[in-house]
Amino acid sequence: MAPKAQSSDDLPDAELDVLAFLWQHGSGTAAGIRAGLKSFRPMAHGSVVTLLKRLEEKGLVVASGKQGKAFIYQPTRKPEPTYRRLVAQLRDRVFGGNAVSLVASLFAGRSPRADELRELRKLLDDLSKEK
Repeated sequence: MAPKAQSSDDLPDAELDVLAFLWQHGSGTAAGIRAGLKSFRPMAHGSVVTLLKRLEEKGLVVASGKQGKAFIYQPTRKPEPTYRRLVAQLRDRVFGGNAVSLVASLFAGRSPRADELRELRKLLDDLSKEK
């Protein structure tokens, strides 16, 4: 029986971190995910495997093959709806709905790179054309 598809809304933080890793990298093994998350979410190998099983039961990841004895997991849906929801929550809860303050805070610690500035200008130009 196929797993019941579930939304990535309201996932526990640890599950969301594993799913976000897979969104950023396309796929990964439990060992690769563990190594990729260790700087901010250190976990035992068994914990990563448990999180992957939960995400698989929710229909959010699928084991797509093997690398040696390890299963390779990949996400079953795109991240954009979850990104939009999380950023909207952050904008509303932390920045009082002020999107400009949210964006300004992204570069408070470091200046944007030249390629980021080009992308931001294009985004602003595109948004201006829509109005």
